[in-house]
Formats: sequence, structure tokens, C-alpha cells
Amino acid sequence: MTATAKIGAPLLEAPGERTKRALGPAALACMGVVFGDIGTSPLYTLNVAARSASPSGQITPEAVLGIVSLIFWSLIIVISFKYAILIMRADNHGEGGILALLALVSPRRAKRNRWRAAMVVIGLVGATLLYGDGTITPAISVLSAIEGLKIYAPQLDRAVVPLTVVILAILFLIQRNGTSFIGGIFGPVMLVWFIIAGALGVIGIVRSPVVLAALSPLAAITYLWHAGPLALVVIGGAFLAVTGGEAFYADMGHFGPLPIRVAWFGVALPALTLNYFGQGGLLLAEPNSPDVLNSPFYALAPQWAHVPLIILATMATVIASQAVISGAYSMTQQAISLGFLPRMRVVHTEGREIGQIYVPFVNWALAIGALTAVIGFGSSDALAGAYGIAVSLLMVITTLLATFVALHWKHNPFVVFTVNGSLLAVDLLFFAATSTKLFDGGWFPLLIAFVIAFLMLTWRKGEEVMDAVRLEIRERTSIFIERLRSDPPLRIPGTAIVLGRMSKGVPLALSHNVNCNHVLHERVLLVAANMTEAPRAPDHDRFVVAPIAEGITRLELRFGFMEEPNIPERIAEAMATGRIETFDLTRAIYYTGHETIIPSGRRPGLPRWREALFAFLHHNAQRPGAFFKIPGSQIMEIGVEFEI
Repeated sequence: MTATAKIGAPLLEAPGERTKRALGPAALACMGVVFGDIGTSPLYTLNVAARSASPSGQITPEAVLGIVSLIFWSLIIVISFKYAILIMRADNHGEGGILALLALVSPRRAKRNRWRAAMVVIGLVGATLLYGDGTITPAISVLSAIEGLKIYAPQLDRAVVPLTVVILAILFLIQRNGTSFIGGIFGPVMLVWFIIAGALGVIGIVRSPVVLAALSPLAAITYLWHAGPLALVVIGGAFLAVTGGEAFYADMGHFGPLPIRVAWFGVALPALTLNYFGQGGLLLAEPNSPDVLNSPFYALAPQWAHVPLIILATMATVIASQAVISGAYSMTQQAISLGFLPRMRVVHTEGREIGQIYVPFVNWALAIGALTAVIGFGSSDALAGAYGIAVSLLMVITTLLATFVALHWKHNPFVVFTVNGSLLAVDLLFFAATSTKLFDGGWFPLLIAFVIAFLMLTWRKGEEVMDAVRLEIRERTSIFIERLRSDPPLRIPGTAIVLGRMSKGVPLALSHNVNCNHVLHERVLLVAANMTEAPRAPDHDRFVVAPIAEGITRLELRFGFMEEPNIPERIAEAMATGRIETFDLTRAIYYTGHETIIPSGRRPGLPRWREALFAFLHHNAQRPGAFFKIPGSQIMEIGVEFEI
């Protein structure tokens, strides 16, 4: 998988803190999170590609060598060179992932232009592909592990789907309780998995050492040149070996690039190479065996080891699935902070660890999608078509965004276009190959991505329209202050903290309260919480204080998109620095607006039916008080209607 899956990462960990970790433990920890998906790809990759190359049920030695060579060089070019060496350099203050990259491409302060708007749309599609992929990864991973039962006991064939459904259902059910109790074993289990996968590969290589000829790229080039119409289909099957590579970039923010590279080049890549070559060697030794062709991974193991191997494979695929699920939570939190999604309930299940959050809506949406995929497709072979197309398109989008960022950072254009253009050509080849499965299931993750991308774009555009409306209705600060002086309201004891989305003008909650009740607290804080394009707001830029009048102060709080927006905590921090007057936070009253949106179709930007959709999303968004961690007993909401 593919998303920002951070198991056990401290929420407010500064980027510099990562360097203080010992390299060995960090490299071990990242195996379970970063390599869970790509590490379990040997369960289904070679048999999907081999069966694509042998419609008659018999595979030629040239096809075996060509496919193994294609898989090996895909791992070298796409994973080792593109992701591990190049893409991981395009960090956003140490953070990676498609949304962090999108924040670099389209900062909120940047001027609008067609290229930037196009990059926003492309980046959002890439982000939403992770949700589509997130529904497929648990399904195909666990299903491929349980399918090992069919080799050990063919009569259990009918139990594969029900068992997979039960395992996934349990996995999604336990999310609400947090997963730190299994997070600690992720790395060690995956290390054992890689060791055993590599050892099994050695067995197959010993059976047919001639498979080592696949180390040369000529084996892949020669086979594909003579494969004819089957070439694209085989490339699409081999592409499954690199699914999960995008996690290298997505998880860079927690582990840092060095531990990921050390774990990849030192453990994962050698183990995967040995296993794929071992599977190829077994196919060369027994080309007519149905069991070998259907599941060369399990066929590498002796009969007595099948059950322990199935158990280990199931554990490894559950780890891959958990990383996907946790990553979807983390990416959702980032999308909310960056203004791409409405506020949702985010539960921190394990203290202050960002990997230990639970987003109920996302959890059950993924559960429905994954279980539907298992029941609807029924086998890992059928799911393979649905799996590759989303990941290949995501890789195309990542390369495009990284190119835009490299040019923005003033790198040599010739070098950028030469290197990234070559990588983009490879990505497009894989996308074309996986697109052959569009009508065999590839439409499934694309449909999910399209729906979510449309909702994201509607929400983002709707918020822009709403900001314009708020500015029109809001009373200017100078006019409000002059009105207070000419017709002073009754000043009552205590502190009022008035929340507003923007740091301009007077929040409607305050002006409405003064107009209707003609009272004002002795101390008033106008608080605006803004999210920055950086993962964490730097210490010198966490709040901006501006006195307005006697007893009235404007306080702009800034949060990074990886931070938890806790307003009381940040106000206490401002008081501790002496920037604002100290008062008792537990006795303050927080005023927020309860906004009701009335679609009218009169404003440019959104047709009326999309205004109605935005109004629906806004109505069902989490209330500001809960989202900003404000105690419910201290909140007073003031209703405001907006016609858009």
C-alpha cells in the first residue's frame, strides 16, 4: 500500500528527532510498515504474470526467464532508483506522501494559474487513488495468503473466501481499540518473513540455476519483443511486484530516508530477488505442474511446512493490511487539515501517536470496500486486475508532481526532464499494461477514486465560495471598534474566546452577540486557526498576536497539517510565552458560529446541485468545538445563515 501509514509515530515529533533513533531499530520498525505490501507481493505476482503468459496452461522457459527478469528490473528501476533514491528527496520539511507533495505544488498563498490548478486536480486524483487501492490491498493480500490452503488441502477451496472475510472483519473491528499491541511485532514478523522468503528462493534457484540468466535485462527485452499481444498483459502482471513502493515516500516522514534505504537494500530487495528467482527456478524445473503454476510461492516449501507458512503469510498480509488502514486514517487527517475534506471525528486511541488514530467513517468505508472486493471477485487472480491500475496511475501522478516540484526548486531543467521523463515513460508503460484489465475489475478502485476526488474538489471550491461570503458579511474591525466606542455595550466579567475561520474582520459570532445582547466580556480573544503547508508549524510561527482595542486581542494560531489542532493547548502555549495576558482557560467561554448554508445558485463557481452537495457535506461535518478539542461545557454556538 500506499499511504502514510505511521504505526506508533509520535504526533508532535520534530523532524530532527528521527535522527536520534538508532539506525538498526528504525530500519527494523520500517519493515513492518513500509514493506508490508511489497513484501507480500511474491504470494501472487509471479503466478499472475505466468498464467497471463501461458493461456494454454503450459509456460515456456523463455517466458519464465523473461518474466523473472522483468520483475527484477522493475524492482531496480521503479523501487530502488525512482522511489528509494530520487522521489524521497522531494520532501516537505521532512514529510512525504502525495498530499505533502501536493502542498508543495499548490500552497494556499500561491497565485492561481492554469498549471497550478491542473496540478491540484491531478494531485487530488492521486490522493484518492490511495483509498481505492486501500480497499483492494487488504482483500488481495489476505486472500492470496489463505489460498495456500488449496495446495495443502484442495477440499478446503470453498473455505478460502469465508476465512478471508472473517479475518478482515476482525481486523476492522479491532481498529476502534487501537493496534499498538500488534504494532510492536510488525517489524520482527516481517524480518522473519523476508528471511524465510529468501531461503525458499534459494531452494528454487538450486533446482534450476539457469534462472540466474534473468539477471540480465536482455532476457526481459527479448521475451517481450517476441511475445506479441501478450506483452502488455504480462507487463501488467509483473507490475504487481512493485505495488507498495509508494509507501517508501509516504512513510519517509516518520522513519527518515536512511533507515528505509538500509532496510530495502540490506534485507527486502535481496530477499524478494531470491524468492522471485526461486519461483522462476521451480517453474523451469516443473513447467507442467498445475500446483507450481497456480502458486509457485507455496510450491517452493516442502509439504510439512505448508501450514506454518500459511500462518506466517497470513500474519504478514494482516500487517500489510493494517499499514494500509492506518495510512488511510493518517491521510484523511492530513486532507482535513489541508482543506480537502470536511471535518471528521478523529479518535486518538493510543495517547499522542499519529499512527494510532481511528477515523470511524473511513474505517467502515474501507471495510465495506474490502469485503465487497473479496466476495465479489472471489480470488487473488481476479483481484489482480483491479489492483494494478490504481497503483500504476498513482505512480504516474507522483512522477508528474515530483517533476513540477523539482522545476520549482530550480533544478537543472535538462536533467529534470531527462531523468523524470524516462521514469514517466516507464510509469506510462505500466499504466497502459494494467489498463488492459480495466473492464476485468480495474474500474473498481478508479470509481472509488473518482467519487472521492469529486467530493474533495466540491468541498474545496465550496469553502472558497464560503470564505468570499464570510468576508462580505463580516463587519470590518475598524467599524466594529468605532461602534463600541460610540455605543459601548455592557462589559461583563470573564473571558470570551471567539473562533473564526479567517484573521480578517470581526467573526459573526461576536458581532451577532453584541448586536442582540449588547454585552461584551472584559477580555475578548478573536482566534483564527489556520493550517500551514508545512507538516509542523515552526516555533517562531505558531501564533501571531495583534492588539485591536482595550480588552480585545486577535490571536492567529497556526498548525502544521500533521499536527492535532488543539486550540486550548495552543492558547495556553501563547500565555506561557507572555505574548497574551494570562487568564483561567477552564472558565473561558468559547463562541463559535453554527453555520447553515442555503444553496441558491446565484453565485459563480458552483452549480446549484453542487452547492446542495457542499451544504450536505458541511451539515454533516464535525462541529468546530469537537474538532478543535474544546470542552463542550465551555462552548456557546450562535446560529448564522449563509446563502450561496
